[in-house]
Amino acid sequence: MGKSEAASCLTDPDLWDRLRHYRIGPEDAALGFTQRLARENGWALAEADRVLAEYRRFCYLAVTAGHPVTPSDAVDQAWHLHLTYTRDYWERFCPGILGRPLHHGPTAGGSAEQQRFFEQYAATLKSYEASFGTPPADLWPDAARRLIEDPKAVRVHPRDHIILPRRTMLRGAALAVVVIILVILIQGSEMPI
Repeated sequence: MGKSEAASCLTDPDLWDRLRHYRIGPEDAALGFTQRLARENGWALAEADRVLAEYRRFCYLAVTAGHPVTPSDAVDQAWHLHLTYTRDYWERFCPGILGRPLHHGPTAGGSAEQQRFFEQYAATLKSYEASFGTPPADLWPDAARRLIEDPKAVRVHPRDHIILPRRTMLRGAALAVVVIILVILIQGSEMPI
């Protein structure tokens, strides 16, 4: 479904229009919301822009879906950051854009909560598809990744850790194996018989 088709499926086009045009935080901030979102998550600015667009869609669903909604991990990062802009969130966004409060509650844990969130996330994806078309899989992964794998993530500071992408480590390990084999072969050929 294309963007123009998705817009025709919206049950509250006025709300969507308000969300699309809403800018989080002060207009004159040297470090705007999207830049901060990118910086705090190690994303390129274009990625943060995509996440912010999905956050807007999530907020739309929170108001219109008729059931509790659960964000993807990336969208949750945008929501967490927005909540730190307390005046913007509670004094402008919720009353002026959404027309109601939108609270963020953590899980209480346990298998019943996990089941509830699996059901909510599935319902969220279904409502997303009805309003906007197929969600981008990289920002809205399947429920197992969202609710089992993504929560295992931890924040690390580059000051305290060396951070290497998994791909780089695998290539480095393969190169190290090749070098070790070459050294063994060269040393073996130098040994007198």
